[in-house]
Amino acid sequence: MSATEEAPTLDIVDETFLAVPPSTVAAVFADPRSWSLYWPDLVLEVYTDRGDEGLRWTVRGALVGTMEVWLEPVLDGTVLHYFLRADPTGPRRTPRQLRAERDRRARAAKAIALGLKDVLEDGREPGVAPAAHTQG
Repeated sequence: MSATEEAPTLDIVDETFLAVPPSTVAAVFADPRSWSLYWPDLVLEVYTDRGDEGLRWTVRGALVGTMEVWLEPVLDGTVLHYFLRADPTGPRRTPRQLRAERDRRARAAKAIALGLKDVLEDGREPGVAPAAHTQG
């Protein structure tokens, strides 16, 4: 960022551990149809497809900026890192409205991650081998 550039209004970071391999999580985000389910007010365009390591998008619509899902292999699973750096479009917002928007976007990011955790893990706990989980 140059000296004249301002930091984005929304700078959101989230991390969630999922007890599944990165390829399993990557498959969810690889389908562009899923993007409108997770971010219905945003138009995303991939500028870096990192395969099992995630995606980077430019963002348009209700926000303008960038977003990233980075999938880090850790132990027997994946840390899903989420980054959103963007500015709201439309009329100027008050500081209070901006705080509310940051909170809403952060909660939405965590809801996506926890929803994926619930579906993809299917009750498997960290440290329990996938085969042992299904035999359980």
